[in-house]
Amino acid sequence: MRLFIVANTDKPNVRPAVEALVPWMSKRVTVTGVDTALVQDLKGVDADAILVLGGDGTLLSAARRLNGRQIPLAGVNFGRLGFLASFTPEQFREAFDDMVDGKLPISSRQVLEASVVGADVSCNLTDCGDVAGKRRFVATALNDAVVTAGPPFHMIELELRADGDSGVKYFGDGVIVSTPSGSTAYNVSAGGPIIDPGVDAVCITPICPHSLSFRPIVTSSRTTLVIAASRVNEGTTLFCDGQASTRLYLGEKVVLRRSDHDVLLIENPQARQWRSLAEKLHWAASPRHNANS
Repeated sequence: MRLFIVANTDKPNVRPAVEALVPWMSKRVTVTGVDTALVQDLKGVDADAILVLGGDGTLLSAARRLNGRQIPLAGVNFGRLGFLASFTPEQFREAFDDMVDGKLPISSRQVLEASVVGADVSCNLTDCGDVAGKRRFVATALNDAVVTAGPPFHMIELELRADGDSGVKYFGDGVIVSTPSGSTAYNVSAGGPIIDPGVDAVCITPICPHSLSFRPIVTSSRTTLVIAASRVNEGTTLFCDGQASTRLYLGEKVVLRRSDHDVLLIENPQARQWRSLAEKLHWAASPRHNANS
């Protein structure tokens, strides 16, 4: 096996982990390179798998820099929660031989493609070819695409459309469009549902809507969503996975569709979905009582 390493050495313990893991792994695999700058285009790396040392943010960055190439990623968590980077350092060592022998499960995670089309551009927004030829910005998101109001932090007005429908307008602080992989991130903090990674769906979750009836909506991942900027602030911005971003101007449209290329994740067999929710988000936990009260 040829293994490439992406390491976020800004996180504590990652640099010594790299120094310890490389000679240990080299007994069974060929380590073809180590990226610590986190800016390298990974599309051309020579590898059968990519080992990501850091956290979910580091893995999101690596997934975006693959540019659709189908190389599986194995994430070792040195951060806080670690839903995507599901291995602890100890668990990775235990599972390493199984990974090399191809015995670990690999899941296919859907990715959003976010395109921005200018206000004065005539375009068929449901035609991905037409959008690709006329957009001024494009980025992918494994977790979510988010439009935020930005400074001076007045409410903005957005119009949401699905598959060419006329759409609905609402006021608020923005909107989150999340994949199942990202449903446990910003989406759940804003009141959106947790979606199993195996479900082909996206979730539309408003951020502080000025309406009691605008609730999160789960729709098919094959739906083409359009977010039109009806009223924005100077700092209104589209963020993809909190990393790639662009300012959003009045009248512009954000076109969201499922990317043609999923991201492949090497899964930790010990990190079951419901167990992870219970351990990391305290999902379904009973109320805690003070023994002295």
